[in-house]
Amino acid sequence: MNALQRRKLGHSDIEAGALGFGCWAIGGEWQDPEGNPLGWGTVDDDESVAAVHRALDLGITFFDTADTYGAGHSERVLGRALRGRRDEVVIATKWGNTFDEHTRTLTGTDDSPGYVRRALTASLARLGTDHVDLYQLHLSDTPLDRALELRDACEELVGEGLIRGYAWSTDDPRRAALFADGPHCVAVQHAANVLQDAPEMFGLCADRDLTSINRSPLAMGLLARRAQGGGGRVGAGDIRAVPPAWLTWYGEGGVPAPVWAERVAAVREVLTSDGRTLAQGALAWLWARSPHSLPIPGFRSVAQAEENAGALTYGPLGEDGMKEIEVLLNG
Repeated sequence: MNALQRRKLGHSDIEAGALGFGCWAIGGEWQDPEGNPLGWGTVDDDESVAAVHRALDLGITFFDTADTYGAGHSERVLGRALRGRRDEVVIATKWGNTFDEHTRTLTGTDDSPGYVRRALTASLARLGTDHVDLYQLHLSDTPLDRALELRDACEELVGEGLIRGYAWSTDDPRRAALFADGPHCVAVQHAANVLQDAPEMFGLCADRDLTSINRSPLAMGLLARRAQGGGGRVGAGDIRAVPPAWLTWYGEGGVPAPVWAERVAAVREVLTSDGRTLAQGALAWLWARSPHSLPIPGFRSVAQAEENAGALTYGPLGEDGMKEIEVLLNG
């Protein structure tokens, strides 16, 4: 058994564990302007709160949300769950999208420097806290000149004690590097999992001493399915039911895309070695891939919280397993 130690976020004094939890799913149902789902279906807020509490009991202290998840609902649920325990955790949230909280609808984006403070003020109220530990730009393709202004705005917020550090949620290393030039940029959030490596981003995090916050560590649930090729259609309120163009893991109705299901099948045995579940093996791959990795799998139940946190007990995948997966996926 190989427990993972706590570490700092980048070069900051913000301490977190090697595993965080993503709070997109606990935001519940919300939609785009055309009525397409952007959430993960209906949720039970009491179960979500219980899952956060269980995660805390199991040593999870990093929770990643966004103002737009559930059109504000995720932040409200997380704030409720952390009431009285704020000092135990690191809260990361995001800004840049606009939404109508009453209709739970995404309405657009706002990359203006003036919006940063307004968005943060609203997030602090929903979270029930006076500061956010990590504030992240949620617009992945913001132009570089505008991003410079937003980075300066974040530095002002750090100076006022409203945030402790900031990051950009983007898959573009050039954009991540620009934010990394800021004194209090401590991380980059980017997609990464055993099916979707991110060598440039991992290299940037190593070179610039940034934490690599890995979203989609379980490929939107594809790397958490119990049975090989198993799983049917998802509910109507689930984003995977009507997948947007960027969500290639699934086809219409939330059925796993055959090409990706085949790749999961190819590595399942290696990932589930030594008693791990498939999800735990996928997290183990990320820890082995980079010492800067901080994966943030989603959760909606106490059982999911327990399974994901259980990956910490096993630690990173071994070198032999990493080599075998490389051969299986890339020949």
